[in-house]
Amino acid sequence: MSTEQDDRERQLVERVVASFDGTPDPRLKELMQALTRHLHAFVREVRLTEPEWQRAIEFLTATGHITDDRRQEFILLSDVLGLSMQTVTVNNEAYRDATEATVFGPFFVEDAPRIPLGGDIAGGAPGEPCWVEGVVTDTSGQPVPDARIEVWEADDDGFYDVQYGDSRVAARGRLRTGPDGAYRFWAITPTPYPIPHDGPVGRLLDATGRSPMRASHLHFMVEAPGLRTLVTHIFVRGDSRLAADSVFGVRDSLVRDFHPQPAGTPTPDGRDLGSRSWSRVRFDIVLAPS
Repeated sequence: MSTEQDDRERQLVERVVASFDGTPDPRLKELMQALTRHLHAFVREVRLTEPEWQRAIEFLTATGHITDDRRQEFILLSDVLGLSMQTVTVNNEAYRDATEATVFGPFFVEDAPRIPLGGDIAGGAPGEPCWVEGVVTDTSGQPVPDARIEVWEADDDGFYDVQYGDSRVAARGRLRTGPDGAYRFWAITPTPYPIPHDGPVGRLLDATGRSPMRASHLHFMVEAPGLRTLVTHIFVRGDSRLAADSVFGVRDSLVRDFHPQPAGTPTPDGRDLGSRSWSRVRFDIVLAPS
């Protein structure tokens, strides 16, 4: 590259960065100027062509068009680029033995059904019953009573309820810990599933030779006053996809043993499952201070 060409490109970056100098909000100014520098640096590093730029615009337009109140393709794009996980990592600094956070994902829904301790979130979703239990504490080991726990997962067919296009509510729920910080509920044993890959993000994965599959997992969000809200999953030990999760969400500390229970094995709460097998898992949660 000639010196003259380098000067032209550099001067353009400087002019665009300077255009944000008068931004009243200091944080917005910082964000916009840093974003400008990084975007221009990318274009200059790869020598982006105009047809490539046009294809990128078309990709983002298609991502917007497929996004609605039931599907968030932009979150999906952020997930597969590892950006979601990096943002989680930056915003959830390691603190003593606090449970690690991971990606939120695009399928959380407000106002999930309230269930009592020991209740069932399945709501008719297909899958093997799974007993989930644990205790929520702070980093000093004190139990956290009345913590709010939101849980959600895909069914045995690999779909979340919101992907069906009807009004069903299944495989999700919310509950509160007891006075001793303990919680327990019935769910379904997590199974691997593909992220939605019939849209722009799926085409991107296909073009780059990447799999859309996610490792088997169960989502948690845990909230309590004075403590940092935790968004996390637990993963199934032995799942072959742990090392190749499409959204980079697996943390070694979140991998758990889901113990299989043959049909006829007595359940913790006396529930009669007839001829069905089931599984059980324990997940103790430690919340960092806010």
